[in-house]
Formats: sequence, C-alpha cells, structure tokens
Amino acid sequence: MSRIWIYIGLAVAFLLEGTLLQWLVPSAWRSQIYVSPHFLLVLILYIGLYMNRHTALIYGLVIGLLQDFIYYSPMLGPISFSMGLTGYLAGLMYGRVYSSIVVGMMVMALGNMTYDSIIYMLYRLFRVTHVDLQWVFLHQILPSMLINLLFALAIYVPIRKYFESLPLRSSEQTE
Repeated sequence: MSRIWIYIGLAVAFLLEGTLLQWLVPSAWRSQIYVSPHFLLVLILYIGLYMNRHTALIYGLVIGLLQDFIYYSPMLGPISFSMGLTGYLAGLMYGRVYSSIVVGMMVMALGNMTYDSIIYMLYRLFRVTHVDLQWVFLHQILPSMLINLLFALAIYVPIRKYFESLPLRSSEQTE
C-alpha cells in the first residue's frame, strides 16, 4: 500500500507532461528555445537516489517505452533506453554519498543532461536529426535542465520525506 503513491505520482506526471505542460511554455520561446519538461525523469532519478538502481531501471524502461509509443519518438527504444540508463546511473549514488539537497540537485542536473545527450546522440546516429550539438546544447538541453531543476527543487522535501518513510526490504538493504 505504501508504494501506491509512487504509481499515482508517476501516472499524474505522465499525463501532465504530455498534455498540460506543453501549453505552459510561452509561444515566444518556442521559436528560440525548446523547453521540454521531463518531470517523469526527475521522479525516476529520485527513485534511483532513494530506493535503488534496479527499481529506477525498471521504472525508467517501462515509462520510457510508454513515452516512445505515445508521445515523442520517431523510433522505439531511445527514450526507454536513456531513461532506464539514467535512472540506473542515479541509483549508483544510493547509499554511497551523504544525501543532501546539493547532491540531489547535482544528480538531477547531470541526469537531465545525460538523458537529453543520449537521445540526441541516438537520433544523430540513426540520422533522425541533423542539428549540430552546440545548438541543441544551448537551445534545448540547458533550458530543459533548468526547468527540470526547478521542478526537482520544488518537490525535494516531500519526495525525500516520502522515500525515507518507506520500509526497506531485505533485498534492498543488501545493495
């Protein structure tokens, strides 16, 4: 029963990310920068930080595959792969470093940059996009990272309290 809130939060973020949040970006920004809110990625990074890397990997693969099907991708797999890998990498920090807000925000920033970079590299590899890296970094990756960091900062305290209140299972304690 305690994990039901994780599923509800992921479902709400999934619906909001694909519908309502696209309208909140001002139309004047759309010609100069491309801001894409990755609130599901932020939640998966928090799952990796506060639960474990395997759980974040599974959530990332499943939710990324749903996004591949429904929202974004011209091919199946890149969002699933990059979200799962990024969640797994964030989970490597679980229990290794003292968890503070600074560490959490650094993981969020690096996770968002890694996620967008992997997607760009895969699209560039399979010739889906022909935009150069400098333009993508300045007009897409950095603005998206800042928006996602603001979201991560806004939900940091309630998410941390929730994950710290969850009981650990014996398999999670051995990691």
